[in-house]
Amino acid sequence: MPDASAKTPSKSGPQKALEKLGLVRDIDLALHLPLRYEDETRLVPMATLREGTTAQVEGVVSDSRVLLRPRRQLVVTVADGRDTLVLRFLNFYPAQQKAWAPGVRLRVRGEVRGGFLGQEMVHPAVRVVQEGEPLPSALTPVYPASAQLPQAYLRKAVASGLARADLAELLPPGLAPAGLMPLREALQFLHHPAREVGVETLEDRSHPAWQRLKFDELLAQQLSQLQARRAREAQRAPSFPVRPGGLQERLLAALPFALTAAQRRVAEEIAADLTRPQPMQRLLQGDVGSGKTVVAALAAAVAIEAGWQCALMAPTEILAEQHLRKLVGWLEPLGVRVAWLTGSRQGRQRRAMLEQVASGEAALVVGTHAVIQDQVAFRRLGLAIIDEQHRFGVQQRLALRSKLEDGPLEPHTLMMSATPIPRTLAMTLFADLDISTIDELPPGRTPVVTKLFADSRRDAVVARIRDEVAAGRQVYWVCPLIEESEKLDLQNATATHQQLCAALPERMVGLLHGRMPAAEKAAVMSLFSGGQMAVLVSTTVIEVGVDVPNASLMVVEHAERFGLSQLHQLRGRVGRGAQASVCVLLYGTPLSDTAKARLKAMLETTDGFEIARRDLDIRGPGEFLGARQSGAPLLRFADLALDEPLVRTARRAAERLLVQDPDAAERHVARWLGQRSEYLKA
Repeated sequence: MPDASAKTPSKSGPQKALEKLGLVRDIDLALHLPLRYEDETRLVPMATLREGTTAQVEGVVSDSRVLLRPRRQLVVTVADGRDTLVLRFLNFYPAQQKAWAPGVRLRVRGEVRGGFLGQEMVHPAVRVVQEGEPLPSALTPVYPASAQLPQAYLRKAVASGLARADLAELLPPGLAPAGLMPLREALQFLHHPAREVGVETLEDRSHPAWQRLKFDELLAQQLSQLQARRAREAQRAPSFPVRPGGLQERLLAALPFALTAAQRRVAEEIAADLTRPQPMQRLLQGDVGSGKTVVAALAAAVAIEAGWQCALMAPTEILAEQHLRKLVGWLEPLGVRVAWLTGSRQGRQRRAMLEQVASGEAALVVGTHAVIQDQVAFRRLGLAIIDEQHRFGVQQRLALRSKLEDGPLEPHTLMMSATPIPRTLAMTLFADLDISTIDELPPGRTPVVTKLFADSRRDAVVARIRDEVAAGRQVYWVCPLIEESEKLDLQNATATHQQLCAALPERMVGLLHGRMPAAEKAAVMSLFSGGQMAVLVSTTVIEVGVDVPNASLMVVEHAERFGLSQLHQLRGRVGRGAQASVCVLLYGTPLSDTAKARLKAMLETTDGFEIARRDLDIRGPGEFLGARQSGAPLLRFADLALDEPLVRTARRAAERLLVQDPDAAERHVARWLGQRSEYLKA
């Protein structure tokens, strides 16, 4: 009998490294495609080498020695009969020096440089060969790897996985676009392309083999989204009928403004969802200042009228407090108790709020991530509203939805975003959601003029601030805050604050930063919102939620350090009143190409959807989506900017496959995503 006490053999370093890269199954290895290719199919004479090029040569070692100056290094000279080449290794093992002794034949590939002893290669790829040893017939793949995973080991693992993987065709005939390569043939080609194929064709992913991989990936992604939507449709949620003369109608009648047509349309879409016994999963998107908060209030009114609680969660205390002020002003006169939960609220006040939430006395709960802490227990949570949803991770959103303790019922979820979702993302990574769009601004919003100023023209900007303040208007000055240099950035903000205090001695200039106590932050914001403070210098994230109609000038310092979406959000803090407004982007030099593209976009358009499209082009979907993608399988092969027609084709194929052969659909998703489709629950 086997020894029961025997331990399972521990995994080797490379095996652990494979697992860290997610390469667990044979299919994972088969789908681990090369980043690039090296052409080791050709040898060139040393005499033809040119500096700055990458080439492969073969020769016999004529000299091998260790030099101690200027630093310890191994210098090997090889000759091919007509010329010589120096190989230089700054890091090496004694075994390498021994293996590359005079008389040994080496095949060497690397970048050619000019050196003191003639042309040389520094740390080239080296292989000991026999004279006449044949060259590879295919290009050599270079795979995404890690420090613990040598390419040679990874190539063998991938080849082994590719040989064992089940690559049977799962799609019924006629479902995939005509002319696509069979999957196994496409993968064999991409892992071992013939030398006749141009490297450019492979690396720009235009080859038919890449088209097959892109289609299959998009099909799996579309199937997983449709499956997530179907799974939610099978769940149960409380149903909230909209009663004539109820709380929503009373709120509409009490508002000091009329809704826009777009606000009415999306409010009706949301109310219709809330009447259904399936959980709503809707994304409400609208540009800066389009009026999403009032739509959220109308949705909350429907849930509260039906006897259920509503929670609104925002990513920062400043934004949560802005929501609180508006919602209290609109709903408390109608008899709705609103609770306030943030990390800074402690002691007796916090205990009182928790009791109101647990008893159901607080019908609406507004706060930050504190809303999802373990101590918070709702009596009947029926609607969860998540603002700036991309700032919350999957686990945080799931935690809020898990607060409903009413048997098998799920709460309805409304997510809000002031960063519009470009069409290709809406068709792919947000395809499981219903999307409502507020596509018009309320009347009275004035266009904001954007101007670029080099940092050397700072004095001119200060002079413009003086003019604005003299005219009775208010000004924001925002400084970047990067975590790695928080201390330095705080010093910069403090220096700017002192400079503006000196330039405007008769006016109040405030300073807001992340290290201030919450009460102090609230006091500063209150002074600015109330009009007593003329200029607010801030390092904290004020780009969303802050509404001061009298502010007419936004200055963004070191604008090149902000993302495009952030810049657009900051610009949206002005132009909220009747006066003409300006956003000044102060930039330092030199500018990177990415920074230039961002600033150019800000100058050329104020349309949030166009800004979002350009932001997606600049950053790619991974960065653009932010925290929504925690643990999410981003598209590895398809390019949303270039492959939109393929997205549409995959969408149609997914809908047909789920109807015609749901088992094949399940196997296709498992092949591509494994367990990673779980994030769609959020």
